[in-house]
Amino acid sequence: MVSWSSFSRPLTRLAQYRNVLQSPVCRKAVQMQIRNSGHDHHQFTIQPSRFQWNKFKDLLHFYVMIGLIPITAIVLYANIFIGPAQLTEIPEGYEPKHWEYHKHPISRFIARYIYPSPQQEYEKALHHIYEENEKALMRGLEKEIHAKMAERSDYKAYYYRPAIAKYHRISKDAADHLESLRGD
Repeated sequence: MVSWSSFSRPLTRLAQYRNVLQSPVCRKAVQMQIRNSGHDHHQFTIQPSRFQWNKFKDLLHFYVMIGLIPITAIVLYANIFIGPAQLTEIPEGYEPKHWEYHKHPISRFIARYIYPSPQQEYEKALHHIYEENEKALMRGLEKEIHAKMAERSDYKAYYYRPAIAKYHRISKDAADHLESLRGD
């Protein structure tokens, strides 16, 4: 029963506000607002929404501020205060790093911290060639096995399971490790 009395509290406050709103001065102001819709124009012209255009302008200004201005500041700083690299004699026994061959400081930064070194790219290409060569050798060996099975007719093809060298090496290393743990 106590909780029911809490429902009546807002109603008493509402009654107080109702007395203020029903005063003649306030009622006249509200009627004028309703009649004039807040201004003296009596027409409401319907226009297409400009939301997308405003949103586009906001995003354009945002990305210009967050991207173009800092990059421009960095480029200006690098060109004015650091400047291009100068050619000098290489000291005896010093091997220049790969990024030291670039003239502009920004391209040196990109070559040093973002792009991989040319030596690393060359070794990756060599590894790719090696892997493709190994695959070609495996395909040739598999073709030869199928030819032998067809020639002798003593094996069925479904008995042959092609092995992948990587997994064969891993299982062989695991078996060698277990054998070394067991001993004789």
